[in-house]
Amino acid sequence: MRAEARQSYDPIAATYDRVAVPALFTRPARDLIVALELSAAAQVLDVGTGTGVAALLAIELAGPASMVVGLDPSVGMLRCARQKGLSRVVAGGVPGLPHPDATFHRVLANFVLSHCASYQAALSDMVRVLRPGGRLGVTAWGSSVDEFRKLWQATAEQFMDKEQLRQAVRQALPWEEWFSEPSRLRTALEETGLVHVHVERREYLVTMTISDFLSSRDISIQARVMRRDLGPIVWDQFRERVANEFHACFRDPLEGMRDACLAIGDKR
Repeated sequence: MRAEARQSYDPIAATYDRVAVPALFTRPARDLIVALELSAAAQVLDVGTGTGVAALLAIELAGPASMVVGLDPSVGMLRCARQKGLSRVVAGGVPGLPHPDATFHRVLANFVLSHCASYQAALSDMVRVLRPGGRLGVTAWGSSVDEFRKLWQATAEQFMDKEQLRQAVRQALPWEEWFSEPSRLRTALEETGLVHVHVERREYLVTMTISDFLSSRDISIQARVMRRDLGPIVWDQFRERVANEFHACFRDPLEGMRDACLAIGDKR
């Protein structure tokens, strides 16, 4: 994860936790934790913990005897995670994990690899802090795009250049499109030396009010670039336009499918 994430994610932590976490991130995180098969005394590192959704689920499933650490470059996200009950938090990124070799029984990264400048370096560092016989688990979004995101995108492109918006995503999430293909997740884990690699694609029904969906888009990478470059007056015009479009086209609440890839591998 890049250093600038500390600044870019701090202001959106509360909205992210209120809107995106329950609708988008909780169920994949739970599936990932279950696949990791935590023991009661497991030492677990959640890389890119955000507001702690996966780490808190790990504590819930492994029990109080486990030691779960949440690491994230955003102090705002970590502050929210602590308020929700995650006591062990560390401000940091990957690569560059501030832990000795072979520290943890389990390491996980829930929708994190797409943020890393070098996913190879990030995975190698996560494997480094994993104990022999330990397990690494990661998730990545799939390639499906629902009609709601398509309409938001089409409206955004009426206000800003399409390529400029796409470039903003590529800079912040350089591997998001790459890892939407499950076979690439498998190859990435196997190239780090992990064995018994298993990759599975799952679909999740997402239900959100129109207001919450638009709030979730307001904190997206593209929206933050638009807010910065358009200025407050044009930004408000865009938000009014897109809200009108959604209420004209869709019933409230919205229901759509998101697909995600879950990948698990063991260290020799």
